[in-house]
Amino acid sequence: MVSPSRPHALFSFGTLLDERVQTKLFGQAVPRFPAALAGYATRPLRITDPDVVATSGLEVHLTLTREIGAEVEGAVLHLTDDDLAAADAYEVDDYVRRRVRLTSGETAWAYVDARPLRPAARIVIAGDSIAYGRCDPSGGWAARLASEHLAANETDHRVFNVAIPGSSLDDVREQLPALLPARLPDTLVVAAGINDSARPDSGDGWLADVADNLEALARTAMKHNARLVVLGPTWVDEPNAPVYGELRFTLARAEALRESVRAWCAANHIDHIDMWDALRDRPDLLADGLHPTPEGHRVLHGHLTALAR
Repeated sequence: MVSPSRPHALFSFGTLLDERVQTKLFGQAVPRFPAALAGYATRPLRITDPDVVATSGLEVHLTLTREIGAEVEGAVLHLTDDDLAAADAYEVDDYVRRRVRLTSGETAWAYVDARPLRPAARIVIAGDSIAYGRCDPSGGWAARLASEHLAANETDHRVFNVAIPGSSLDDVREQLPALLPARLPDTLVVAAGINDSARPDSGDGWLADVADNLEALARTAMKHNARLVVLGPTWVDEPNAPVYGELRFTLARAEALRESVRAWCAANHIDHIDMWDALRDRPDLLADGLHPTPEGHRVLHGHLTALAR
């Protein structure tokens, strides 16, 4: 159990276990307890920040990568607010702090690769018709990502696209628990909610529903020891956007969704990839004001991989 005076459990597998580093960062050695992280392996990462190298005494640190059957041994450090802030400042930009599930079933912070798809092996993609690849016979940005990912490692890499046209985040939240166990994902990519923005609700209650669904999806991902990556909505060409029954796609609501998703991910230390600017003010890349053309999907894929791989 974490002490109230040291409320943060941080899983470390590298230089933060060195008492000399702890003393430099925290002023003293800190409580630690042996722990392990299943489904991960490590790879070397060269450090170029001279201050970090001076603190650790090492030019090569370790970072995590995903691997079924592997396990990383380390320890949980119990940190104060100030300790955690010092650890954040120490880690270089190649790392971000995210929640992980330990082999014990407990969760803890850990510093993982800042590019969320770079360490991934088994990716599940969930979302709506844009993630599904509508209007692109080649399967859209998701199919391009899958082709690239599989080509990198045909033995261990897998991509499962379970996106369904017309889905809202309500639908994704309901469907995923049954779809994930057989696919053994280590990374869950959710294309967030353009259909949620188009429903005929009044007021801002729909944004609270979006946040509630994202929280549920984060819990589902954690249950499966998977990293959640949320893709923000793409730009909408409102004058040419389609109408489906009561669904109305407006620029204002899409922008509100974008800001809400970005703020929720930042507040909850969840990976967020903003897809908006890739197609912004490019109606020529949209087949109907909403769905990207094949070229639009190619642009989205390039944007995504530049930020996430």
